[in-house]
Amino acid sequence: MKILIKKKKSFTKKDDLIVLNDKNSDLSQFKLTISEINFIKKSKKEITQINQYSRQLFIVNYEKNINKNKQDESLRMLGYQLYKKVSELTSIYIIDNHKINNKNKNLTLKIAEGLALSSYQFLKHQTNPQAFKLKTIYLCEKVERQDIIELQNIINAVFFTRDLVNEPFSHLTAKDLANASKNIGKKFNIKTKVFNKKKIESLKMGGLLAVNKGSLDEPTFTIMEWKPKNAKNKKPIVFIGKGVVYDTGGLSLKPTANSMDLMKIDMGGAGTVIGAIQAIASNKLPYYVIGLNPATDNRPSGNAYAPGDVITMHSGKTVEVMNTDAEGRMLLADALSYAKKYDPKLVIDLATLTGSAVAAIGNYGFVSMHKDAHDEHENLKKVGLKVHERLAEFPFWDDYDELIKSDIADIKNLGGPYAGAITAGKFLSHFIDFPWIHIDLSCVYSKSEYGYRGKGATGMGVRLLYEFIKNKTKNEN
Repeated sequence: MKILIKKKKSFTKKDDLIVLNDKNSDLSQFKLTISEINFIKKSKKEITQINQYSRQLFIVNYEKNINKNKQDESLRMLGYQLYKKVSELTSIYIIDNHKINNKNKNLTLKIAEGLALSSYQFLKHQTNPQAFKLKTIYLCEKVERQDIIELQNIINAVFFTRDLVNEPFSHLTAKDLANASKNIGKKFNIKTKVFNKKKIESLKMGGLLAVNKGSLDEPTFTIMEWKPKNAKNKKPIVFIGKGVVYDTGGLSLKPTANSMDLMKIDMGGAGTVIGAIQAIASNKLPYYVIGLNPATDNRPSGNAYAPGDVITMHSGKTVEVMNTDAEGRMLLADALSYAKKYDPKLVIDLATLTGSAVAAIGNYGFVSMHKDAHDEHENLKKVGLKVHERLAEFPFWDDYDELIKSDIADIKNLGGPYAGAITAGKFLSHFIDFPWIHIDLSCVYSKSEYGYRGKGATGMGVRLLYEFIKNKTKNEN
């Protein structure tokens, strides 16, 4: 279900309302009784509900925060809390009732963002789904229509990414993932190409082909190119997403109990790239962006690649395979070296790459590292604080290079028991010659409800990349 966000200038006495209030607010326009006003004044709750029978009023006592990033996130979380109270209504109107000189369109937009993101449900495979009833969020006349359109497009993109990540392997093979990209491309005028196995073989993408050897399904390599005529950059920014649609670990079968039931989410990087480019294109940001998504499943079979194998990659480098469950970096390495043909300004790869990233910071943000991209990485971290999809930068010292040296090949695909997220990044750095940021997605899925990100696929990363590119359209000539 797609929730709609609309502009509406007025409300009636029967409309359900969310009213942002402070101690100086005038409540007279809401036709409250004296007892209702006294009840609101005495209430110490952040959200006070008034049942007027013909409508529901939710009075939100909100004092503005000096720190804008914290304020925005607290408003989104208020939207999440409110959604639990309004999900069975059909529509809701959000009004900023602060004193006139304190009114700020950002307040209602962020509440709406949290409300809308909280409304997501994945009901596709249920025969008797119990869908929430809320269909429409109305915002006051102070909010510009273009701001509402932008937010709607972002929400739609996040939901599409969530759908992809929640989709089981039985319904999302590498070919299905590529077709989803093609459908988005047609809808938003994104130039999209899909390489089949024959083309991938001709490009000598040894890493992708090695991981695919154990599969019954062929791999794909998808290119999404958003290049508007008014683009502010000649050299593109390239996003690369890991597209392992299901991961058993291959012959190095995952040993941990209950570790395979969620491995449909191992294409979270590719899903994030698709959603981010959808958001950028649907809002027509004037910036040249490319998405590369190598995709396959990783299964054991008699023909599967094996520990001890040596693989020649797209770049020509050789890799000693120490563990077939370190497969994501094999795909990404081929995509990184392929990205050189675009002479990129910056490359950002995103992947559900290591358990050590999750162990280090949980699902509260992303692990990141970079090479020759200090300023870009600092900007991305600032954006992360703004949208509350934060980056935890890990060290990238030369010492870690020693851990992936191989006795028989150029490098090996596993660095040992320690610093796993970093050595995975070090492996990838062997396939670049451009400014590069690596993001280990430790939070694309949550087993328990995680605020407005919900339970299941979170869609985190889409808003981060969108806002990063949006900032560039403002700051670059």
